Amino acid sequence: MRADLPDRLPHDDPDDLVVLLDDDHRPIGTAPRHGVHGTDTPLHLAFSCYLVDGKGRVLLTRRALGKRSWPGVWTNSFCGHPRPGEDLVDAVSRHGRGELGLEPEAIRPVLPDFAYRAVDASGVVENEVCPVFVARTSDDVEPHPDEVEEHRWVDVSDLRETVRVAPWALSPWLVEQAAAMEEADAWHVLAPDETETRP
Repeated sequence: MRADLPDRLPHDDPDDLVVLLDDDHRPIGTAPRHGVHGTDTPLHLAFSCYLVDGKGRVLLTRRALGKRSWPGVWTNSFCGHPRPGEDLVDAVSRHGRGELGLEPEAIRPVLPDFAYRAVDASGVVENEVCPVFVARTSDDVEPHPDEVEEHRWVDVSDLRETVRVAPWALSPWLVEQAAAMEEADAWHVLAPDETETRP
């Protein structure tokens, strides 16, 4: 990990809370992050981020084998949960540092209203309002071993084709997000010549 970045993710921190939401996506309380996902996961706030390098390639990560849900599955660059009162862009930055040892730049929303529910083979439920962001980085990737088993930079065209021919090999949220990107004609935001500013 780069020496100028804070320490890694506090998985056992009792103050690591997620924001619970009602059916209208309004905050209604909090719950400890480490215990919120189960067979009856309440709706809560999260985010997904796609990191793009200077060549316009997207970082895909394979979830660590010790993850409670979807272990070993290839997915987007990283996901996470904002803490109560935390700005979503700040949460993206924090998780970029904690999970991948890098500083995301030019963070911008691409699917601000995305939400999904999915159940993995063990019965663990994801039930999230999950805005999707795109960010840039020129840093080396230094994954946290509790989060990431492998990582790979891929061309956007290859990612889109993989979603088309082998969606079963990817996380369900990546597949749903890709479909939403297609519907919104939003893949262009991953182009290397896009100019972004912090929202």
